[in-house]
Amino acid sequence: MRIAPEGWPFILPGWALVALGAWGVATWGRWVWAVEVPVTLIAIWLLVFFRDPARTGPRGDQYVIAPADGEIVDVRTVDEPMYLKAEATRISIFMSVFDVHVNRYPVTGTVELTRYHAGRFLHAASDKASLDNEQSSIGLRGPRGPVLVRQIAGLIARRIVTDAAVGDRVTQAARLGMIRFGSRVDVFLPVAAHPAVRAAVGDRVRAGATVLAEYAP
Repeated sequence: MRIAPEGWPFILPGWALVALGAWGVATWGRWVWAVEVPVTLIAIWLLVFFRDPARTGPRGDQYVIAPADGEIVDVRTVDEPMYLKAEATRISIFMSVFDVHVNRYPVTGTVELTRYHAGRFLHAASDKASLDNEQSSIGLRGPRGPVLVRQIAGLIARRIVTDAAVGDRVTQAARLGMIRFGSRVDVFLPVAAHPAVRAAVGDRVRAGATVLAEYAP
């Protein structure tokens, strides 16, 4: 199982504690199991959380691919003044602490904007989180026009990792970054480009595999 590199500072100490607990059981007796069991469960969860599976799925200029694993919690039309500077279709994906948290590029293109905003840590599924929470925005010039991806921290997320730099040429479904411990990712598409949304509120999507929207051939 491939692991995101950001996970090792958490995974290695976790399993070191598991090993220490196993030694404690042998040395001090069975009562140490009361600590060893929850520590082991947390260590296993860390492996699950930081997994970085290979993904396959539809590819091509006409597709906008999900940048995150999780549940679609909102699809609506909004004004997007930062990068698109136009009316946009916003598709919001909420990632629980059990989802893969590696984010991926929805389209192939060139990074034209990266912007970090330090903010609050509201529940990531709420609409207010898109404006007020800590977030990192990445503007991409794709083959069918501009696309904005926004990584948004949640209640317990405290570290947004964004790999992109302005001028980078990026590939659809390649790694974009990740958010540690619960979060949300929004995708903004210009309404004027007439994207056909292929996902609805309540749908489960997979980063690099699920089609969020499609442009006409």
